[in-house]
Amino acid sequence: MLPFCGYHMGDYFAHWLSFAQRTDRGKLPKIYFVNWFRKGADGKFLWPGYGENSRVLEWICERVEGTARARGTEIGNLPTRDALNLEGLDLPPENIERLITVDAHGWKKEIEDVAANYAKLGERLPKALKNQLEELRQRLGH
Repeated sequence: MLPFCGYHMGDYFAHWLSFAQRTDRGKLPKIYFVNWFRKGADGKFLWPGYGENSRVLEWICERVEGTARARGTEIGNLPTRDALNLEGLDLPPENIERLITVDAHGWKKEIEDVAANYAKLGERLPKALKNQLEELRQRLGH
């Protein structure tokens, strides 16, 4: 049992997942995952970070508004190359390409890490989380 302020984490996750059945999904918050720390083969960060992060946040806001372009991938929507505001940014084109491409190998490792953490929740792991992880595994051919 993994307690969280007196609650089991599985129950905590189930509580938040229950909002999808209790509320109009269009009113629920949008959730985005960003990896600011992805590195290239040279060990350097692909994205410059700091104030430049606002460029990605701008894309997220535009996605929420329904105006930004994206392409569907195994892990969800990623910006198209022309969807990000890159004006004045001195970033090698290969960095941009890597950033808007799915790192399948890295995600397959991530799946195993998530599965190990989910295993700690035992039978209280919400079925929706287990299903999502399995669907991600299938999409990545893992």
